[in-house]
Amino acid sequence: MDFPPVAERNFLPELRFQTARSSGPGGQHVNKTETRVELYFPVENSALLNEEEKERILQKLQKRINADGELMVSSEKTRSQAKNKEDCIAKFYDWIKKALHIQKKRVRTRPSAASVKKRLEAKRLQSEKKSLRKKP
Repeated sequence: MDFPPVAERNFLPELRFQTARSSGPGGQHVNKTETRVELYFPVENSALLNEEEKERILQKLQKRINADGELMVSSEKTRSQAKNKEDCIAKFYDWIKKALHIQKKRVRTRPSAASVKKRLEAKRLQSEKKSLRKKP
């Protein structure tokens, strides 16, 4: 089975959300409403990821995965639970996309003859400029 790119997959059915009281400024509002949102994603039990992708996520995001093997994302940026939920989902997709991105191997190149010549000429001119400052 060939898996589509992360942006095209719908992870929402596999996500679990939990709310809690937010910390920080906000006065009485903070004390009585649960605006902090925590998102939990069971990496190992996901049907939307293949084994290789699961391994990459577990390795790259190991500090964000709890003892139950769930990726945890939380947000308490705003005083709105809905906006914090949207922020969690955006963070989740961003982290998954970055974890699954395979970086291209760098191909070493040699500097061109012209660039080497230009560099050496600049060094020669700089040396000449400094040698002219010396007393005879």
